[in-house]
Amino acid sequence: MGTAHPVPPVVVVMGVSGAGKSTVGRLLADRLAVPFAEADDFHSAANRAKMAAGRPLDDADRLPWLLSLADWIREAEASGRGGVMACSALRHAYRDLLRRAGAGVVFVHLALDRTRAARRVAGRRGHFMPAPLVDSQYTALEPLRPDEPGVTLEATADPRSIVEAAARAVRGAC
Repeated sequence: MGTAHPVPPVVVVMGVSGAGKSTVGRLLADRLAVPFAEADDFHSAANRAKMAAGRPLDDADRLPWLLSLADWIREAEASGRGGVMACSALRHAYRDLLRRAGAGVVFVHLALDRTRAARRVAGRRGHFMPAPLVDSQYTALEPLRPDEPGVTLEATADPRSIVEAAARAVRGAC
């Protein structure tokens, strides 16, 4: 009888805008050989327009978005393929909703100071998230708690170094 292979986890690479979630998330998905999802792609047109107008989303705006992300996590786990998702996941309550979607959800929080985040966001082209909304993200940010599986990594490190540290943390959490 063969050894059962564990289901790959679903990793949520989280943090404020400009922390490098998409870059690290794509690299980590490649490293783990699992699918990648960009949570920004799940936003409604109304949410995108609101943020582009410089207005932060509220919980009512976020709920349908979070539910669609939870659906992706459920599908990734049920299929046995696992996955990596780049998602702000700033509040504990949002992360709880995502964790309830799958038993193997692990968070990688990319920590970055406000000044660097604002500079990175201001330098992006073609993204709906304007630099003035960075402060609202820090207001909402609740760091990982001890009851949440995951790790906090400094977002100023080289992305490949971050990915290696994240991969080690994911292996340790599974």
